[in-house]
Amino acid sequence: MTTSTETRPSLTQRMRGLSTEAIGFALVGASGVVVNFGLFWILNHVLGLAPLRSNVGATVVAIASNYLGYRYWLYRDRDAASRKREITLFLLFSGIGMAIETGIMEFTQHVLGLGTSLELLGGKFLGLVVATVFRFVSYRTWVFKAMPELEEPAVVQEAELLLAAGPSRTLAN
Repeated sequence: MTTSTETRPSLTQRMRGLSTEAIGFALVGASGVVVNFGLFWILNHVLGLAPLRSNVGATVVAIASNYLGYRYWLYRDRDAASRKREITLFLLFSGIGMAIETGIMEFTQHVLGLGTSLELLGGKFLGLVVATVFRFVSYRTWVFKAMPELEEPAVVQEAELLLAAGPSRTLAN
């Protein structure tokens, strides 16, 4: 009789882990939103930069602060063996997220004709929501990958099976 122990977490455990991860992602993201919107407001209303430039500048600073939160807090236990790869993918997906956010903001301003300060913030918020969903999926899937589980060598697996079978035979000699 062969026994096998399944170490894969149950669906409930995986969903609980995903919800914990989503909450952590939201906390880091919320700090990035504060940086993003605060800096956007300063660049646009205090310094007088155009909304597009203000959005890009604010988003770049928020991306940098979010990376620090994700790498050193939320995903600190994830594989960091290839930091160059991780940062490259983070910047790539963050850039795509910024393009989504900026594109939606520009659409609301230039196509829908919504250009007041409140309407610009509404377009920015809508773009941020869509971009956040994209970022969450891409970061957890490709950027901050889970540590690969080490597979036991076949010799160890065979030894465990023999030990589990018990002393059914005695060795002669």
